[in-house]
Amino acid sequence: MTGPSDPDRYDQFDEEDSPQYGGDRWAEGGFGDEDAEPRDESTDDPKTGDEPDRADEAASADDGSEERTAQEAVIARVLDEIRGGEAPDVVPAQSSVAGYAEFLAVEAALDRRWPETVMEPSLDRISALCDALGDPQRGYPIAHLTGTNGKTSTARMLDALLTEIGLRTGRYTSPHLQRATERINLDNRPITAEQYVAVYREVEPFVELVDSKAATTGDGAGPAMSKFEVLTGMAFAAFADAPVEAAVVEVGLGGRWDATNVADAHVAVILPIGLDHAEYLGDDVLGIAREKAGIIKEGSVAVLAAQDKAVAEVLIERCAEVGAQVAREGAEFGVRDREIAVGGQRLDLQGLSGRYDDVFLPLHGEHQASNAAIALTAAEALVGAGEAQPLDIEAVRQAFASVASPGRLEPVRGGQGVPTVLVDAAHNPAGATALATALRSEFRFERLVGVVAVLEGKDARGILAALEPVLNEVVVTTNGSPRAMDPDELGALATEVFGPDRVSVEPVLQQAIEEAGGLAEEAGDSGVGVVVTGSVVTAGEARTLFGKEPA
Repeated sequence: MTGPSDPDRYDQFDEEDSPQYGGDRWAEGGFGDEDAEPRDESTDDPKTGDEPDRADEAASADDGSEERTAQEAVIARVLDEIRGGEAPDVVPAQSSVAGYAEFLAVEAALDRRWPETVMEPSLDRISALCDALGDPQRGYPIAHLTGTNGKTSTARMLDALLTEIGLRTGRYTSPHLQRATERINLDNRPITAEQYVAVYREVEPFVELVDSKAATTGDGAGPAMSKFEVLTGMAFAAFADAPVEAAVVEVGLGGRWDATNVADAHVAVILPIGLDHAEYLGDDVLGIAREKAGIIKEGSVAVLAAQDKAVAEVLIERCAEVGAQVAREGAEFGVRDREIAVGGQRLDLQGLSGRYDDVFLPLHGEHQASNAAIALTAAEALVGAGEAQPLDIEAVRQAFASVASPGRLEPVRGGQGVPTVLVDAAHNPAGATALATALRSEFRFERLVGVVAVLEGKDARGILAALEPVLNEVVVTTNGSPRAMDPDELGALATEVFGPDRVSVEPVLQQAIEEAGGLAEEAGDSGVGVVVTGSVVTAGEARTLFGKEPA
């Protein structure tokens, strides 16, 4: 495929789903291979069972340890400089300081590339990289997901299902909430910082080759690979190296020109399509649908969420054009019954191969029930399940019961005498509407206060208007993104929506959450809560403030 006729004009996309701030500024420790064997630090002498001689121990400690300590101190100071000196020590528990410093160095190198907010509509560079790597994306069946909202939650559910039925899986999603390693998952778990560095080093020479070729061809110097393109190549390579038996891949933006679309999906999942990134994608929802429909390939199975009639027609036309099989929510599959339960909901799902009842999903909201039906159907299509051979019901129940979706109506604090704090990554009006609906139907707050920080270019008024009916008050704030909306500007919009008596402005996120907690507590010490939302970045930073590990 070719790029635009004018190679010097590059389309820019404001991509909430791919924040450009990199590395791990906000992450906390405790990350790594949880199954690693602990190092034996016994002080017993293995020959005698007695404690070792203290003099020998001291001599051993002096042998190079002071030098290593000094080296780590220097690296730690460098890390502090990288973080700006204000973030906590974020070295994962099972990473060395030096190893984590290398991870941050890789992230810094990636951040010097085109950020994920800039995109040229071309698959040339990612195709060249994959070709140089031996086309790793062709080594395993792929479920490819696009849509306006719900991609990451659905990807996590699908990954859990495939893992539970015994497949080794890879999952590639964006954005990350706290740490870049969250994007590339093996066996339903994020790779470690060391694995991230290793796969980058593997693809780095081929990235440089593509860069050099782009710089010497065409009518002048072409662009180097973008950060998202390199990350996509890294994910495909990591999956091939594992190797995985199935991959779940989420688009970054759009579909047809997204770097992930270098892969030909066996199953294409189209989640609900609405307006988002309108300043870059436009406000023609049918044009957006055509762009997203580009992931439906010849001979694939298209799993289609419920859509507006005109959007559905666009998707069906694409399926007919390429000869894809179609499974439609509300026709071939869907949610037969849904009951709110403690900690989530109980579902009765209709899949392609039959009915799956008494399924507990520890996530809130009708939209998550729909995502579950879509994930189930995608899993069935990927493994070829049918009426004669449905998925094992107990495996399905176990998989859904194990699902977590960080930053999606996630409780991060609660208990007797303190306000419940929920975090949600809603960053457009459709997401905020789904959040408001779930808050109204599944929670019983006497008083609920919102903490909202939004990125520039987003429909902040639409987000606030969707939340207004369920919030008693709102505290507007900002987050650590360079694209964060000015809190005073956001406060002016909030005042128009909520009225002046229901709006506070606090520029520091942590203090905004504390202020919201105090406002909620004015109604007493029970039935009160705080919801932190407005952006993926806001959700990620809030998780870190409450000590939640990247997942």
